[in-house]
Amino acid sequence: MERIVLPDGRTLEYLIEGPPGGLPLVLHHGTPSGAVRQAPVFESALKHGLRIVEASRPGYGGSSPHPGRRVADVAADTAALLDGLNATHFVTVGWSGGGPHALACAALLPGRCVGASTIAGVAPYEAPGLDWLAGMGEENIAEFEAAAAGVQPLDTFLTDMAGDLARVTADDVVAAFGDLLSEVDKQALTGGFADYLAESTRYAVSAGIAGWREDDLAVLADWGFALADIRVPVAIWQGEQDRMVPPAHGHWLAHHVPGAEVHLRPDEGHLSLIANFDKVVDNLLAHISV
Repeated sequence: MERIVLPDGRTLEYLIEGPPGGLPLVLHHGTPSGAVRQAPVFESALKHGLRIVEASRPGYGGSSPHPGRRVADVAADTAALLDGLNATHFVTVGWSGGGPHALACAALLPGRCVGASTIAGVAPYEAPGLDWLAGMGEENIAEFEAAAAGVQPLDTFLTDMAGDLARVTADDVVAAFGDLLSEVDKQALTGGFADYLAESTRYAVSAGIAGWREDDLAVLADWGFALADIRVPVAIWQGEQDRMVPPAHGHWLAHHVPGAEVHLRPDEGHLSLIANFDKVVDNLLAHISV
């Protein structure tokens, strides 16, 4: 794990692999999570000759908390990280809660971000015409209802959850995710994937709940940028069997991100969709020019 001190004095931890001269692929992890290596994802990036960079968002792991952060703030953090790596242009992918952060980079760093993809990315909370909670598993409904009620109810909810998540193992993952898992996602939780999810879940709460709390509040608040401002190529990937980020979110983004290329996968869920990472990268690289 590497660390960089940001201009405002905060610390940002990150993983990096790949050729020093390779085009960086900035990966934005889900919620809750952190910079934990997912072998198939990293290996896909390396196969494509990319330099993969994954930072823990503020409050996760060794990254300093950033109370009151908005989704848009990821752009300045990403730019500072890339400056430290002597990298100019980059592509970005965001999974789940990382989806809005990839879109923020596309909107706010158009001279540097040359392409973005979201994988089961969440839509804005007050998106017109979207029933944001509809189709989510009961655990997510309870979590975001707590978040909408304010910091103290959310703190209480996440603190109650964190104790069990800090001890979760690969054998516990299906039970831990409960109603959030569709059948196709349960089937995807085998072998190394279950191990990864357990490790990333434990890591998400290893430094407390600050990162998780900040993520939830940032997603529900104004993101700090307009989707209409995006001018770089964007692809939206969404599984129709998703109970964590329901397909309506992907459909909404498909209609509101300018020029978005949409990949709706009828037989995929939230977790199983990540198995398409090779296709996501192939598609992303086919649409950029550096």
